[in-house]
Amino acid sequence: MQIKLITDTDKLWESTIQYAEKCSWSAGPFLAKDMRKKKFTDWERVLVVLESNTIAGYCTLAKTDCIPDVIYTPYIGYMFVDENFRGNRISEKLILCALDYAKELGFQKVYLVSDQINLYEKYDFIKIEEKLDLWGNKEKIYIHET
Repeated sequence: MQIKLITDTDKLWESTIQYAEKCSWSAGPFLAKDMRKKKFTDWERVLVVLESNTIAGYCTLAKTDCIPDVIYTPYIGYMFVDENFRGNRISEKLILCALDYAKELGFQKVYLVSDQINLYEKYDFIKIEEKLDLWGNKEKIYIHET
């Protein structure tokens, strides 16, 4: 297994877009759209997991997420692991890689938005508040100190 941090100049960019467009998660096409529009700039990255040259999952480290008007940054977002690769701790590996990258950039805190219960707490994320996302859904904002 290999995790790559990619930008729009990487060879994996287009294949990751195509994978996200067709994945089983409804947010995948939104990631693909953001990637096509080159919304990831500066230090922002898409993290892609490869297992024998097959995309097994992805996440992002970005300046913002789906909660408007908050001061938090950066966010781990778009966390997805392909059904064929679940049960192999890939989410944990993606999170650890994103946290390491954020720390290299000088960030002492990393945030995550989710409506999941008791999922990210096992990775030492702590819920700090609940807010409405861009679509009016109640989401939890989590923090992890690097």
